[in-house]
Amino acid sequence: MATQMNLKRLESKVAIVTGGAQGIGRAISNRLAAEGAAVAIADIQTDAADKVAAELRASGARSIAVKLDVTSFDSANAAAARVERELGPLDILINNAGWDELKPFVATTPEFWDRVIAINYRGVLNCCRAIVPRMQARGAGGKIVSIASDAGRVGSTGEAVYAGCKAAIIGFSKTLAREVARNAINVNVVCPGPTETALLKSAMAGREGVLAAMAKGIPLRRLGQPEDLAGAVAFFASSDADYATGQVISVSGGLTMAG
Repeated sequence: MATQMNLKRLESKVAIVTGGAQGIGRAISNRLAAEGAAVAIADIQTDAADKVAAELRASGARSIAVKLDVTSFDSANAAAARVERELGPLDILINNAGWDELKPFVATTPEFWDRVIAINYRGVLNCCRAIVPRMQARGAGGKIVSIASDAGRVGSTGEAVYAGCKAAIIGFSKTLAREVARNAINVNVVCPGPTETALLKSAMAGREGVLAAMAKGIPLRRLGQPEDLAGAVAFFASSDADYATGQVISVSGGLTMAG
């Protein structure tokens, strides 16, 4: 597991983390707060979000929980407005919310496609559309980091629609990065490899042997932990990445080494 450094690169910054109540989102929220940011835990699971925000406040950070359904533009816009009222203008958007179920494409339905696309891809569009104009109007730049997946770079059996959404996030982010560079808004992507989260455990229930075999195939010989992703996200959210935009980095223990 990555060791968290005692950095304060994000002091005075305000961040919103979608899906911030658990898993990778929670680890990202903890890391951003540890580096000095005020963090809004934006999640559809309000009780879990309240708990994470309370923990961050107990550690000395400024944090609130915000109800957010990423499939709704109105919800994204309302969440952004509330964060700016209570914490201040948004400097950082982390698009982390996601969902999937493992199944062969021919076993899926249009209703399943709609749900996967609404959460994993349209959710990113909604949040960017709600927050980017606020960053542009403020004129002080900003950082957007979207969590995609190595499934979107190299494919993943049983995740055809999900992989398509994650590939779309990469293409969208590169284009948005070009469009908002003049506003000093950086847009980058972090692609996790197999990471031990509640979503992965649920998807692989009854197939623990597959997970063990997967870990053996990773050059670093283990599955990722949510904290492994948080450092890469914090880097892209910080001034250390001021000259990096439209970039995609895999954090996968070397499992995928896509160019």
